[in-house]
Amino acid sequence: MGKMYAAAPLLVFICLAAATHADHHHHPCHPPNVTGFMAVLSMKGEVKAYGAITYDSTANKLRFRSNESQPTNGSLGLDLLMFFNEGIFYEIDSKNESCEKKKLHCSMHPLDVPDGAKFYSLMTAGNPSINGEGLKVNIWTGQIPDSKGYYSASVTMGCLPLSSFYFTESGSFLFSLMEIENEIKDPDLLVVPSICLGQPLEETPEGTVNSFLNEFI
Repeated sequence: MGKMYAAAPLLVFICLAAATHADHHHHPCHPPNVTGFMAVLSMKGEVKAYGAITYDSTANKLRFRSNESQPTNGSLGLDLLMFFNEGIFYEIDSKNESCEKKKLHCSMHPLDVPDGAKFYSLMTAGNPSINGEGLKVNIWTGQIPDSKGYYSASVTMGCLPLSSFYFTESGSFLFSLMEIENEIKDPDLLVVPSICLGQPLEETPEGTVNSFLNEFI
């Protein structure tokens, strides 16, 4: 679990040390396909979730399965299949062979830079004077839709997601990506499981906003 905790100070450093230099030639980028691992931490130091993630950037589909490879005490056990373009998602419980189909109200997620993001800074993490020890990072910021919150997303020059901070009224969270590969290793993970087929769309309780972020709050 050391990788997860190492990510937090790195991103705090990025947010505090980056010097702003707005560049109007920068436009929000969109990542390639991604297979890797994601950790979700609250700024109070609590590990909310850790698990494997698969993202199809063309179809805008995402699968996140937590507590499988490295279960942690107190972290959420989630299996989420998100169809952002269609505005629906599935909460899957393979152990109990159950599935819930729900409406997705917000398409924001930590593996993409929203179209409305503003370029904040380009900085180098590490030591740029030593070969292989410096990483150029673009930082994008913006408001969370229908919320008083805001976010800060960090990506490589090739737009591979590194991490995203979300600051909301309910708390602040860090989504950190690790061991990223820009390919889909198991396409079947992005196919609706048989236990979910034919499931009706559940009614959303009044006042509830379903989003990838809200699954961890």
